Amino acid sequence: MKHRVFLALIALESAALVALALSGAAAVQAGREEEREKRETVTRLMLTDLALWTEARYTRNPSQADFFSAFQDSPSSLDHFPAGSILAPSRTGMFPSPNAR
Repeated sequence: MKHRVFLALIALESAALVALALSGAAAVQAGREEEREKRETVTRLMLTDLALWTEARYTRNPSQADFFSAFQDSPSSLDHFPAGSILAPSRTGMFPSPNAR
């Protein structure tokens, strides 16, 4: 009796494993199709870069932000956008050292 229960559990687990593998393969294929559609949209709209956050102009795209845009609205205030505390400042900074590469 115990061996039949054991074999039934093994069969059930094997079926679940096969179902998960097939589901994963379908999800990967759907992801590839979605990525292809996104690439076509980016090409068609001629988009340049990724917008990380939508809240502040200096966090939308760090590669295109100027150095003082975070302080233009109120120069002595603290940053009130959450993305400003997550996004690291530029490594080069405003005045890079002469021996920095």
